[in-house]
Amino acid sequence: MSIKGKVNNLIANELFFGLVSVLMRLLLSSVFIVAGIGKLSAYTATAGYMASMGVPAKFLPLVILTELGGGLALLLGFQTRVVAILFFGFCIISGLIFHSGSDQQSQFMLMKNITMSGGFIALFLFGPGGFSLDNRNNY
Repeated sequence: MSIKGKVNNLIANELFFGLVSVLMRLLLSSVFIVAGIGKLSAYTATAGYMASMGVPAKFLPLVILTELGGGLALLLGFQTRVVAILFFGFCIISGLIFHSGSDQQSQFMLMKNITMSGGFIALFLFGPGGFSLDNRNNY
């Protein structure tokens, strides 16, 4: 059997695909869950930083809800495709607003956001996989 055939068989394995799907959602959601918690614990400082970048601090609760709520929804596989599209846009917009400086750190963070947006396109296309609330009727 060719390598391609072996890979296809592995992907077709329901348990393997389910576990890898959970790992995928964990990896994509973790940065947002941690960032949302960080913004809650440093609310005033985050509001000040947002304001310094031209974003009104009144949007901070929406950002926290997006990061923390969306991150948890993604982790659990709830409304996965909707959350994936929202995070796709969030990554691009926040990257351009907060990471468009010319210094190396800003450029790295912008590329991180762009790279993550690619992961969200894949998640949108392929769905949550196994062991998700979206597919709870399948197990």
